Amino acid sequence: AAMFADCTATGAEVESLWRSARSARCEAKSCQTGRIPTAEAAVQSHTCQDAAVQTDQSKEAAQDFQQDVQVDHSSLLAFLQRVEDVVIKELNKNWNSHAFDGFEVNWTDQNETVLCLHALSYPEAQDQNLQVTSVSWNATGSVVGCSYGRLDDGDWSTEKSYVCTWNLDRRGLNPQRPDLVVDVPSCVMCLAFHPSQPSLIAGGLFSGELVVWDTSRTEDPVLWRTGMTDDTHTDPVYQVHWLPDAKHRSHDRLLSASTDGKILVWRQERGGRLVLAEGFTLLAQQVPRSAQLKKLTWGEAAVGVTSLSFSHFDPHVFVVGVEGGYSLKCSLAAETPALCGPAGSVPRRAPAELTFAPHAGPIYSVSCSPFHRQVLNLFLSCGTDGQVHLHSLLQTQPLLSLQLSKKYLFSVCWSPVRPLVFAAASGEGNCNECFSFPGDVHLFDFEKSSQKPALSIKQAAGEHPVNCLEFNTKQTQLLAAGDAAGAVRVWQLSSDFTEQRPREVNQLEQLVSEITD
Repeated sequence: AAMFADCTATGAEVESLWRSARSARCEAKSCQTGRIPTAEAAVQSHTCQDAAVQTDQSKEAAQDFQQDVQVDHSSLLAFLQRVEDVVIKELNKNWNSHAFDGFEVNWTDQNETVLCLHALSYPEAQDQNLQVTSVSWNATGSVVGCSYGRLDDGDWSTEKSYVCTWNLDRRGLNPQRPDLVVDVPSCVMCLAFHPSQPSLIAGGLFSGELVVWDTSRTEDPVLWRTGMTDDTHTDPVYQVHWLPDAKHRSHDRLLSASTDGKILVWRQERGGRLVLAEGFTLLAQQVPRSAQLKKLTWGEAAVGVTSLSFSHFDPHVFVVGVEGGYSLKCSLAAETPALCGPAGSVPRRAPAELTFAPHAGPIYSVSCSPFHRQVLNLFLSCGTDGQVHLHSLLQTQPLLSLQLSKKYLFSVCWSPVRPLVFAAASGEGNCNECFSFPGDVHLFDFEKSSQKPALSIKQAAGEHPVNCLEFNTKQTQLLAAGDAAGAVRVWQLSSDFTEQRPREVNQLEQLVSEITD
């Protein structure tokens, strides 16, 4: 027989036990393996812990670790003694270094250009052709206020005007609808918010009165007023300034200056009255004469004050600009009696101590530098001759004269954050020899040039001059400027004008030294 042969064997049956078992449990018979349980891992945990901090060190482990660390105290002491002189030398070098003088870390976003954030106005005032005569920021830096009146010809004494405020942080700000509008029966010539109470704002009127409003009182915002008395100014009030009260720290005093030659200090009384506390009178015969200023003509009349700025380092010293075109260094501590002038309830004193070289026309604005050291004592002045004078309080002649315009300059103001930067507001005027165009805001940076502005911003259309401007000391990138068209524009300055450079105060001193040499 052959070794291999084809054949067919009978089949074998093996009974499936798992099918019958699954059938008994009513399970699906399409799969031989058991059901695989599944769950969503992302949501199945009831508790979670941070592995980086969930383990607490036991006291035993800490003790074991401390026992393992071996410190060679004698070697450590020898090392510290070896490097002691070197470390002290380096620390002294760092202590005496001026590399980072004036440097402050700026955590805000960098602004590369100057932008107009808001164009604010009150249509009813514009319909009356009223001008913005003054602007002021409140103590928080979030509210800007402006006064409406006239700086041109008109029947000022009988014309109604307004004080308006806008909260720039308010949601849904409407630039043509102020948050507060105060009707005033006389033109408001100047404004000043209280330095620490955000709701208080003082104004000087064309009638000679002084009024303080509380902007939190919408029904009757008048808080104090002088009224019309023998002590009240007889000419328009062109400057108001808040003063701390040395005797009553919870109270403040108000200083007002007018073209009637009087500088008056008022205190608060019950019943909403402001009463005279001190009085000063500028008379031409008591203005100090200087050998360098023989060309000035001296009369016997009162010297009209148009602007005023206090020193940031001596609370008694201030500078005034006058109608005669010159500026005066004055002091609240002066004791010389005024020779004559209008009588009042308190004796008047003569505050003038030094006369500075004049402009070729009336001065409209003065501004003391907040950054100078005592050796400099700088201030700026501007007026109808279109010039800005940089002065030191220690000498009569200007350190620098800048011709910006052939027409008027209405306002000048130092930057609160950069010692080399200031702003000036110009009236109408356009010529090849100067830099001014109708209604400009000029930004100067002495680091870039001592002769021309770093930037000139077009504020208003047509021939409307810019009457006033003020930097925001809290939100230092903001500058408010008011114009004769009745608008207040809030400018956001670029980082070039708001970030102080290292040793910038020293650069200002060096600039002054170069000019005076």
